[in-house]
Amino acid sequence: GSMPLTLRFLPPIGGILYWLRPGTVRLPPWPGKVPLTRGSRRTLVDVVLYAAVLGAGGYLMVADGEAAAGTAAGYLDPVAIAALLGLLAILGLRDKAPFLAARPEVYGFLLVVSLFPSENQIAGWQLAFVCVWWGAAASKLNRHFPYTTTVMISNTPWYPRFVKTRLWKRYPEDVRPSLLAGIAAHIGTALEFGPPLVLLLSGGGWIGTIALIVMVVFHIHITLTFPFGVPLEWNLFMIFGLLFLFGAYADVPLASAGNPLMLVAIVAIGVLLPIAGNLRPDKISFLPGMRYYAGNWPTSLWLFRRDAGAEEKLDHDVTKSATMPITQLTRLYGPDMAGYLMEKVLAFRAMHSHGRALNGLLARAVQDVDEYDVRDGEWLAGAVAGWNFGEGHLHHEQLLEAVQEQCGYEDGDLRVVMLESQPAHIPRQRYRIHDAASGLIEEGWVDVAEMVKRGPWLEESFELPVEVTRRSESAGRPATVR
Repeated sequence: GSMPLTLRFLPPIGGILYWLRPGTVRLPPWPGKVPLTRGSRRTLVDVVLYAAVLGAGGYLMVADGEAAAGTAAGYLDPVAIAALLGLLAILGLRDKAPFLAARPEVYGFLLVVSLFPSENQIAGWQLAFVCVWWGAAASKLNRHFPYTTTVMISNTPWYPRFVKTRLWKRYPEDVRPSLLAGIAAHIGTALEFGPPLVLLLSGGGWIGTIALIVMVVFHIHITLTFPFGVPLEWNLFMIFGLLFLFGAYADVPLASAGNPLMLVAIVAIGVLLPIAGNLRPDKISFLPGMRYYAGNWPTSLWLFRRDAGAEEKLDHDVTKSATMPITQLTRLYGPDMAGYLMEKVLAFRAMHSHGRALNGLLARAVQDVDEYDVRDGEWLAGAVAGWNFGEGHLHHEQLLEAVQEQCGYEDGDLRVVMLESQPAHIPRQRYRIHDAASGLIEEGWVDVAEMVKRGPWLEESFELPVEVTRRSESAGRPATVR
């Protein structure tokens, strides 16, 4: 992400400022398995790789392409497309952050289809679009999604207040999603299942036109809610794709997607990978798992010991292209307002089901939470790795190890509470608590049922029922519940 919705102000962008700068943090996905990928610092090789990806993408944007029979459009050279995909794959083996930022499960997916003959591409792209919608819809069949839609609509500036308050059970005393919120969430899920199927099978006509209008309005609505951490350009791209694939080319027969190799690729990327991602969310990013804005994401909270100057140490010692969000906000608004705005970020997190679990786990990480500055891991990933997008795997153990390598924290200076996504077949979520210096403190499970019945605040205690599966003998006892 970029701009204020990702707490970027000075400068307002990340990404390229990090990935073209040697010495910044990189996060290889399999450093112990893939040769030549070890290390957590960006080298000149990584910079050249990223620049090559930009160059290959830029070339495809301006290339005229070759004339294709039956159309005035140019047919892009498959060799050039394959070169871009190859460079992106190599870059991803060196650093998963820019790879995921390229949205390979959408744009990369469509590029893979573009490798096949032109007569297969329109129907192939249509199938890819439907896979994206259905993958996103399937991931929303959980107990978390009503929280997501309620928070999103509540933060929308143009919705009237009486609508927002009715999304909660008994606002402001009970801010759990109401029946109305649950119905709205299920309607949104149904819209990602039903109309795309109509678009795919109707071949146009009046029923296809109705489905097209429904989906365009669907994406316009998401865009106009200005949701926190949502790729709004993706919604605009989907609108364009709708008009192009299911408007201008709605009459292209689905049978033209009959290239066996292309169908294998579509099933692998658009069906099997999302299924695997929902069953093993600890192994597969929520992006290729297509769990977009489903409320079921990996998350974390980072606790910096205040009297040790732990957060300032990170700001000073870690090579990056921007200061920490709290530092940027302090320059703009002063320390009091900066602190208040950072607390609002935690409040936003707490309004979701996973945030309620994270808050309940804080006292299992440290003896006195009041001695620490608590920061959402999203902003650590953005400030240190250059990009954040609701992908908690960018700010779990690997980022902590990279930070510790440069900062050398003492025991107790920095601790991180990590919550993994819920697998589709297990009604629990795994948590881990790490110390930057001494490693794993505790891990276990928290029940989703317990998360969704809690409020977003700590009333009289931090008490959260958990099942501890492992605890370090040197970690001591969890903080006394107050």
